[in-house]
This record gives sequence, C-alpha cells and structure tokens, in this order.
Amino acid sequence: MYEPIRTKSVHRMADDDDQFPHRTRDEELRIQLAGHLSALLAVTDELGDETAAERIAEQVARLRGAPPARHAGLSGAGRTELHRRAHTLAGRALVVAASRADTAAAILAAERMDAHTAALEAAPLDQRRAVGAH
Repeated sequence: MYEPIRTKSVHRMADDDDQFPHRTRDEELRIQLAGHLSALLAVTDELGDETAAERIAEQVARLRGAPPARHAGLSGAGRTELHRRAHTLAGRALVVAASRADTAAAILAAERMDAHTAALEAAPLDQRRAVGAH
C-alpha cells in the first residue's frame, strides 16, 4: 500500500555528522562539572583554604585528566561575598555531579556548601546585610 522512503530526509544535511564534533551527555556533564569546580577552586584559593583547595584540585584533575591552572588573583571582594560565591558554585557543582552520578564530586560539593553556609552564618550581621543589599 505504501512505498518505502528511498531518499534521505530533506531536513538532514548530507554528512552533517562528519562536520561537527559531537559529545555525549556524560562528556558534556563532565566538562560542566570541571568548570564549576574550577571556579570554586579559584574562590577557595582566594579565601586561603589550602586543604579544601587541594581536594577540589584533585577532583578537577580527575575530570580533566590534567592538573588545574591555579591563580592567585584577587577579586577585591570581601570574605562574606566570597563565601556566598563559593556556596553558589558548590551548589551548581552538586547539581551537575548528581546528574552525572559522580559520588566523589557530589560529596565534596555538599561538604563545601556546608562549610560556606557555616562561614556565612558566623559572619557579623552587618556584613551579611551589606552583601545582600547589592
């Protein structure tokens, strides 16, 4: 009754798959997780927490296959703002690590969120208000 389709769809470009490199979902998540952890590493370095920075650097190296670039740049942000940034970055890393089922990275991110939450709660109230007002 129906004749089979003998030609390729007009919606697909010829040799489309050969023109662009394609990554799997896991590869994309690995790259994204490494990026979030690298950003967290930069903030952690700025805060001067060497122990946490080394643990984060180990995870970045595992994900990227090479040690991360470390920078000693200062953003000029106050400690409360840095803890807030670090908490946000750790949260992003936790979401991606959970999506990827990366237990080691998820545990590390959760621990860093807890540490930065404690640091924010310990900050004087006037500092917390000043950061939240921006």
